[in-house]
Amino acid sequence: MLKIYGVKTSSNVQKVLWCCSELGLPFERDENTGGPSRSERTAAYMALNPNGLIPTIDDDGFILWESNVIVRYLSAKHGLGTLCPADLKQRAESDRWMDWQQTVIAPPMGVAFRALLRKPAADTPKDEVSAALQKAGDAWKILDGHLATRPFVGGAALTMGDITLGNAVHRWFTLPVERPDLRQLRAWYDRFCARPAYQLHIAGV
Repeated sequence: MLKIYGVKTSSNVQKVLWCCSELGLPFERDENTGGPSRSERTAAYMALNPNGLIPTIDDDGFILWESNVIVRYLSAKHGLGTLCPADLKQRAESDRWMDWQQTVIAPPMGVAFRALLRKPAADTPKDEVSAALQKAGDAWKILDGHLATRPFVGGAALTMGDITLGNAVHRWFTLPVERPDLRQLRAWYDRFCARPAYQLHIAGV
C-alpha cells in the first residue's frame, strides 16, 4: 500500500492527501518518521529524503519526494484521462498552473501565512506582510481572469493543476485581511469546498 510521510497540517502533504482521495487511492500515513518540523525528522526519514522536507511517498519501494511531482506521478499512474489529462496540450495547461503555484503564489502566501495564520506567528515586519499580501492579491487576479472562461484551471474538470493550488486558495480566503473582490476565484474555491475530499484534507483541517 502507498505510504505517505508527513503531518496532515502541512500544505504540501495536504496536496498529496487530497489527490489520493480524489483518485480513491488507499494509503497509510506516517507522521512520526517525518515529524512536524525539520528538527524532528528521524534518521530513517532523512535516508528517504535528504532534503528533510515533507511529504515523501513510498509506492511499493519507489521513493519519491517533492509534492507537485508526487501529485503528477499519482495522477498519471491512477488518473490518466482525469486528474492527469491525456491530451498533451490540456496536460500542459495543468502543468503550467502547478509550476505557477510554486514560483508565483507560494512565496508571498508563505510570508502571509507565517505572519497571520501560523501559531505561534512569525515576527515579520508589517511592511513585509503588506508587500506579500499585495503580491499575492495581484497574482490571484491573474488566476481570477483565467477562471472567467472555465470552472477549473485546466478546463471543464478538476485536474492536478487545481490540486496543487487547493491549499493556497484556502489560506487566502482564511487570512484575516481585506481582499480584492475576485468573484471567479471565490467561485472556484467554493467548488472545491463542495468536494468531500477537499473538506476532509484541506478545508476541514
